[in-house]
Amino acid sequence: MLATAGCTESIRNHGYLPGEEDLANVVVGLDTRDTVAETLGPPTTAGILSGGNFYYVGDKVRSYAWQAPKIIEREIVAVTFDQAGVVENVTRYGLEDGRVVPIVRRVTETSDGDISFIRKLFGNIGGLSTDGLLGNN
Repeated sequence: MLATAGCTESIRNHGYLPGEEDLANVVVGLDTRDTVAETLGPPTTAGILSGGNFYYVGDKVRSYAWQAPKIIEREIVAVTFDQAGVVENVTRYGLEDGRVVPIVRRVTETSDGDISFIRKLFGNIGGLSTDGLLGNN
C-alpha cells in the first residue's frame, strides 16, 4: 500500500491569477496602476524595463514522491500601462505547442513589443527545482 501511495501524482497551484470577474472590473483607458493594484491585488512581478506593467503568473506543478516537480501549465495575465500610467491593455497568455500565445486580449494592437518579457517568464518552465519550491536556497 505504501508503494502505490508513493506513485500517486500530486498537483499544486503556485502563484496568483485574478479571476475573470476581477479582470472585468479593470477598465481600459480609465484605471491606473493604483486602482489595478486595489482591484486585482499586487502583481506577481512588475516590468521595470517595460514601463512598470503588471504581470500575474500562475503555475500548475505536478510531482511524484521521488521525482523532481515539473511545471505542466503556466498562465500569465499582463496589464500594460501607457506613459501616463493608465491601463492600455489586459492580456491573458498561455503556452500552446511551446509558443506563447495570447488567449484573451482586450485591445488589439499590430505589434507585440512586450512579448519578449512574457517569453522570459514562460522560459523558466523546467528550471524549477525542489529546493526552490521548498525554500532551501
